[in-house]
Amino acid sequence: MTTESSLAIRLSGVSKSFGAVSALKDLTFEVRKGGFFVLFGPSSVGKTTTLRTICGLESADSGHIEIEGRDATIAPIRERGVTMVFQSFALYPHMTLAQNFAYPLREAGVSSKEIKKRVGETVDMLRLSHCLNNKPSTLSGGEQQRVALGRALIRRPKILLLDEPLTNLDAKLRHDMRAELKRLHRQLGMTIVFATPDELEALSMGEDIAVMEDGHVVQQGTPDELYERRPRNTYVAAKIGSPHMNLIDTRLAEGKNSLDTSFGMIAVNLQNLPAGEPLVMGIRPSDIKLAKNSEPHIPVKVSLIEPLGDLTVISLEAGGSQLRMVLSEADAVGIQTGEDLNVVIKPEHVHIFHKANGVAMTDTA
Repeated sequence: MTTESSLAIRLSGVSKSFGAVSALKDLTFEVRKGGFFVLFGPSSVGKTTTLRTICGLESADSGHIEIEGRDATIAPIRERGVTMVFQSFALYPHMTLAQNFAYPLREAGVSSKEIKKRVGETVDMLRLSHCLNNKPSTLSGGEQQRVALGRALIRRPKILLLDEPLTNLDAKLRHDMRAELKRLHRQLGMTIVFATPDELEALSMGEDIAVMEDGHVVQQGTPDELYERRPRNTYVAAKIGSPHMNLIDTRLAEGKNSLDTSFGMIAVNLQNLPAGEPLVMGIRPSDIKLAKNSEPHIPVKVSLIEPLGDLTVISLEAGGSQLRMVLSEADAVGIQTGEDLNVVIKPEHVHIFHKANGVAMTDTA
């Protein structure tokens, strides 16, 4: 149980509408102090509205917002102790990098001596001292992103809200900035709330992840809980992980100890359900293995091969169902499109969901 003193942010039953559109619906979650918290979900699930409501740019229609133990539901923006970095860099184009950094401090009435000190510390921390006198238009995308971060960090906020800050960067810069953000988080020890639609960013950066759907949190947990141990429903199972979990329609067989799939029986223990119950079986692509020797197996045909460097994603056709498997580069060598293979799905790696509502079964063995 999280104690009050260890919480940076708590949202309780927060709702927000824009006319007839409900952006947030009874939104509830907690963020611990010093944590790297990720709001994850596709576009239009309410991530940006959540951040704007926390920092005070939007007012909640109902519910409560607590920031470091204080009721901040209707508190002015300046009194919340929260800084937000938007998806667009929002830099002042007519100002140099140094002036962009100094501006919020001047507005806050900080002395010239302190401004000079903080600007120097910030550019050193973000490795931007080489372009201190440059204007934003002369900087690379990664440098502009670091300036936007620096302008927020220079205020020394206790809580930093990041709204899809890496979306406008190319793949290499996104990788570099993920590492940079994790480094800054460790170095500064601040609380970070990071909104992203990218499952790789969520899993690689988040210590705690809240999966959002339609304005509310479907499930909150660690990357391991959401990815491997217990995704709460098919929505979470399908959103977390790349490639996404294979989800196969199935039924409980007559003996109630196996799933009847299009490619064979998979052992389970569901004695409390009636035989024939419609279910969904989930299996991670990384949990499908090539069969060895005389091991019981499932015959499949390779339909597509996607090399991704040290990993290879292989699409399979199995008894009319489509599966995706992930192999190491070494294990995938020599496999060809159209080839027949034998694979193994072990019962302990199978996730089972109710077909009717997508909710996970909790009593499988």
